[in-house]
Amino acid sequence: MASDNIFSGLKVVDFSTFVAAPTAAVILSDFGADVVKVEPPSGDIFRHAHRFPPMPSAKDPYPFHLTNRNKRGMVLDLKSPSAQQVLEKLVKWADVFIVNTPHPARKKLKLEYTDVVQWNPRLIYADLTGFGEKGPDAGMPGFDLTAYWARSGLLSMTRDAGAPPTWPVAGSGDAATGVGIYSAIVTALYRRERTGEGAYVTTSLLAEGIWSASVSIQAALADAKFYGLHDPSNPASAAANVYRAADGTWFVLALTPDKWADAAKAIGLPDLLTDPRFSDPAKLAANRLELVAILDKVFSTQPMAHWYEVLRGFTIGAVREPQEVINDPQVRANDIIVPLEGAGDKLTSTISSPIQVHGVTKVPARRAPGLGEHTDEVLQELGFDAKGIEGLRADGAVGEAKEHVA
Repeated sequence: MASDNIFSGLKVVDFSTFVAAPTAAVILSDFGADVVKVEPPSGDIFRHAHRFPPMPSAKDPYPFHLTNRNKRGMVLDLKSPSAQQVLEKLVKWADVFIVNTPHPARKKLKLEYTDVVQWNPRLIYADLTGFGEKGPDAGMPGFDLTAYWARSGLLSMTRDAGAPPTWPVAGSGDAATGVGIYSAIVTALYRRERTGEGAYVTTSLLAEGIWSASVSIQAALADAKFYGLHDPSNPASAAANVYRAADGTWFVLALTPDKWADAAKAIGLPDLLTDPRFSDPAKLAANRLELVAILDKVFSTQPMAHWYEVLRGFTIGAVREPQEVINDPQVRANDIIVPLEGAGDKLTSTISSPIQVHGVTKVPARRAPGLGEHTDEVLQELGFDAKGIEGLRADGAVGEAKEHVA
C-alpha cells in the first residue's frame, strides 16, 4: 500500500454489505486508506452475487472484487458476548466507520452512532439507508432497484412511450450512491481537520435517486408542463432522438438549436436549411415527424464509424454493449479500466473509481479479501495477543481465516 497517498494513514472500518456503502470504502482505498472489511461468520451475501440471476454469471466473484478490492477482511460475530471488546478497539482505531445495517438490527447489535461514538469522539460515522432515517418508511429495506430507481421517479422516466417500466442495470444506483456517501465522508474529514470534531454523516438511496432525477423533480416543483415519455417516432425534437446507423448500431443525437445548421451540413443535408418546412424553430417543431423520417433514412445509409467521423464536433453517442465498452480505446486511455492483481486467471482487470487527482497515482487494485482472511492480523494490531485471539475464537466472536474470496 502506498505510503504517500492522499489518505495514507487513514483507517477505515467497513461493516457494510452489498454495493453502495462498500464502494465508498473502495474509493478511500484507491487513495491509500487502510480499509478493514468486517463481516459476520456467514459473510457478505454479495460474495455470491455472481451466481444470482439476472446478474451475469461467471466463475469468478467479480462483483465482490469490484466493491471490496484493496481491503483487509476480518470476521466478527457481533452476537457473541466477547465481540464488544473487539468492536471497541476497532472504533478507537478507526477514523471512519461505515455501516448500512438496517437500524432495528443495528440497535440490537449495538452499532448505532450513540453506541460507538463514546469510544472515539473524532470518529466519522457514515450511515447509508434505503429511504432515509425518518418518515413512515425509514425501516423498510431498500435496494437501488426499489429506493433509488422506483421510488425516486427515475424508473417512470427511463423508458419510451408505450413501454412498461424497464429493469434497471444491477448496481447502477448503488454505484452512484457510493460516490455520494464517499463525498459525505471526505466533507466530514475536512471539517474534522478544521475543528477536530467527528461527525455522523448520512445519505440514502432515495435521496441520491431524487438527486439524479433532480432536473425533472425540480420541474415538478415548478409545476412545469411535461412533454411525456420519449417516443422515437414522435420526439419532442428531431434533433434530440435515437437513430440507427447502417450497421445496426443505435446512437443518441442531442443537438442544441444553435448547432442544428452546422449539423445538417455535416450530415449531408444542407437543403434542409432552406426547406420552408424547417426554416425556423417553430416550423422545425411543427414538422418534426417529417424531419425524423428524413433523418432515419439518411442515417441508415452509412455505418456508425462514418457518423462518428462527420459528427465528431457534435453531441453524439453510440449505444454500446458491455463487451464493446471494455474494448473502447477511450476507456483504456483514461484509466477507467485498470489491472486487478490476484483475482484469478480470467478476472485481471477492474473498474477504477471515477475520481482522478492529477499528480496522484492511485493504489494498484488488488483482489478482495477472503472471508476473515486478515482477522488475526487485525486483532494483533488492535493489541490482542495469541491467548486473547484464541479466547475470542473459542467464544465464537471471530472466525477462521479463509484466503478464497467466495
